[in-house]
Amino acid sequence: MEKLRTIRKQKGYTQQQIADILATDVSNYSRKESGDVRIFDDEWEKLARALNVSVEDIREERVSQTQNQNSTLNDSSSLNDNASINYNLFCNVPNYLLENQQEYINLLKEQIKALKAENEKLKKR
Repeated sequence: MEKLRTIRKQKGYTQQQIADILATDVSNYSRKESGDVRIFDDEWEKLARALNVSVEDIREERVSQTQNQNSTLNDSSSLNDNASINYNLFCNVPNYLLENQQEYINLLKEQIKALKAENEKLKKR
């Protein structure tokens, strides 16, 4: 979310200050600002008020995560050897589910990192 990052920096706010406004931790806010985690409508409004701008000044639409795959299969049972069947495969998973899973994955990565550090300390004993 380049518009948000640029205006936050222009206004002199740190990520920690904005995270406090949204009542979240700085790592979660950082993921929101980078576009990895969704910013909800009420959060956009809080951000706009804090930065003294309109929501439109900072909000950017996210790219849809829906994947569209096309494949062509030859139909050998057809009278025409060149006949083909086109299939459109769609994977429609709501974005909020994908985002929740991504947040959970990031949390698990942080826990793994902490456990590895603790493991190293125990090995040195």
